[in-house]
Amino acid sequence: MMKNSSEVLTKEQILTATEETLRRFGVAKTSITDVAKALNVSHGTIYRHFKSKKEIFEAATEMWLNEKILKPLTDVYHDSSLKGAAHVKAYIEKLFELKRYYAGKDEELFAMYAKVTNESSKLVDENIDQIVKQLSELIARCPVNPSDSEQLAKAVFYATERFHHPAHANEWKRDTIEQEFDMVWNVIEKGFLK
Repeated sequence: MMKNSSEVLTKEQILTATEETLRRFGVAKTSITDVAKALNVSHGTIYRHFKSKKEIFEAATEMWLNEKILKPLTDVYHDSSLKGAAHVKAYIEKLFELKRYYAGKDEELFAMYAKVTNESSKLVDENIDQIVKQLSELIARCPVNPSDSEQLAKAVFYATERFHHPAHANEWKRDTIEQEFDMVWNVIEKGFLK
């Protein structure tokens, strides 16, 4: 909440207020006016930073992805206690765990992410590129040392898509989803990473 109108409003403050407003009203009902009210400013002030509701949602999604998904994945990527295929598996499992957690525990922001995923291919492609880059580097460290770790990283990412793409979020509630992940992972590991 802005304390007074003379404070300098930052994009980060707007994006934080957008997240709070989304949690309160949901994706379909959140407006720029709602975000402005949360900050105690006029909606025109928001438009000085963002051109449209779509742009603010994309920026909020990007912030959410960086903080809630990419940062924890990068922590797994840097975990020196993990090696080889186990490291790749831990990375994909973390991606699955994070997506499943936020789909259930932060539903409105996950809904925003799912909506933007369907509408902004550039943002999604950039996110996937970052994940594939880290996966590629993990795969390159595997004993099998594949000649094209980037292609294999893409294949692993897309082969496990059911466990991290928002279109499959309803399937993640099933009692058998972890066993299904293990079956897919066993095929990947035995076929490509050993």
